[in-house]
Amino acid sequence: MFRNLPPFLPADPALRKLAKQMVEPEPKPGTEDKSGDNPDIPAGFTYFGQFVDHDLTFDPISQLQRDNDPDALTDFRTPRLDLDSVYSRGPDDVPFIYDRDGVHLLIGRNAGGDDDLPRNSNGRALLGDSRNDENLIVSQLALGFLKYHNRVVDALAKTPAEERFDEARRIVRWHFQWAVIHDFLVRLVGEDVIRDVLQPDAFTVPTDRGKKIVKTVKVVLKFFRWGRRPFMPVEFSVAAYRFGHSMVRGEYELNAEVQDVPIFAKPPEPDLRGFRELPEGHVIQWARFFEFSGVDVEVQPSRRIDAKLAFGLSVLPENVAKGISSLAERDLKRGKALGLPSGQRVARAMGVPEDLILRADDLKPLPPDLIKEFGQDTPLFFYVLKEAEVFSHGRKLGPVGGRIVGEVIIGLIRGDPSSFMSVQPMWQPKAGEFGASRDGEFSVADLLRFAKVRIT
Repeated sequence: MFRNLPPFLPADPALRKLAKQMVEPEPKPGTEDKSGDNPDIPAGFTYFGQFVDHDLTFDPISQLQRDNDPDALTDFRTPRLDLDSVYSRGPDDVPFIYDRDGVHLLIGRNAGGDDDLPRNSNGRALLGDSRNDENLIVSQLALGFLKYHNRVVDALAKTPAEERFDEARRIVRWHFQWAVIHDFLVRLVGEDVIRDVLQPDAFTVPTDRGKKIVKTVKVVLKFFRWGRRPFMPVEFSVAAYRFGHSMVRGEYELNAEVQDVPIFAKPPEPDLRGFRELPEGHVIQWARFFEFSGVDVEVQPSRRIDAKLAFGLSVLPENVAKGISSLAERDLKRGKALGLPSGQRVARAMGVPEDLILRADDLKPLPPDLIKEFGQDTPLFFYVLKEAEVFSHGRKLGPVGGRIVGEVIIGLIRGDPSSFMSVQPMWQPKAGEFGASRDGEFSVADLLRFAKVRIT
């Protein structure tokens, strides 16, 4: 997005020291500091964001240990919100994730009889993207999408059999895209950014009876632009969209019986590690993760978007980390390897007012030597987190992060020739159809309710 800006290449020891400052203190079980909670964003959106990321990005060849050329990075999955992480290449090419009818997606069961992702004899999930099994929360969210698809298929009983799969996939994709924009993004970047990108438009067309005014939406992208086809900007994938790492809670309540479960724990302590059959009794009550109308269950909030990551993410297991155990250090070093510009340079290139650009004093409480090191130029990943903390009190992304995330996601939807914004720009969910309770309203909670997952 900002390829003309010079790369910011701080020394690795400085990045390593900065990463150590980006860790919350280790809490005792069940005592996480509630002052770090974000009351505006329920905890489920942390993992919905992870699911969105997996649908957009797939890069199996770049290596953190060597410099990478951003122009040479290949996204082996379409950079679109088209749910290829669910459908893969379809029932003809990937039949093993589909039922025998080639229309429904397979649903599995664990040893206790609970619904789970379909798995092979080794316990590995049969999915369009194996990363959607990397923790117990995102795996059950992926299961919710499988069930949602199957419920949509069932609702299309009158559709000709040869058209049923394609029509169901279109419906699921369009409702997913709508929820991403109007539920997920609105919370993360704010309605003002969404309104500035999605601007109302109208034009006049001649008809047999005179003229007709056609209302539509004009997508205004100031910074995310492409030629022949959309691409995956490194400012998004390597920096701005990694905001979700700071939203991770140290522990989660899955249901009334399974509570205070950490992301990672030393064996044999229970944790949320994935790539395994769903443990018996660990079915998520989704009302603890998203807001459902008419349900009286306390929703867990996400953590604030700030420059602190949960303690558990600083000591990743070896089979996950593969060399660098601190997630913050991995993120910072990857930004350097890909030659990202500093946050301040991106902010000025975007025309952000000077009073909304981070200064050295805003980096407190970092120690003086790190403030001196990064006061004028700050790694873009850290900058996105810190500006959210300083200018939005950690409740949503700030001017740089919010604009990058909003433009890229909406731009990728607009650039997809099969998305609702390309095919039918004024489309909206209809009340009573596929989970929508009102015209023009559809949320992640609506999707899960229609999928008939466990809510309470």
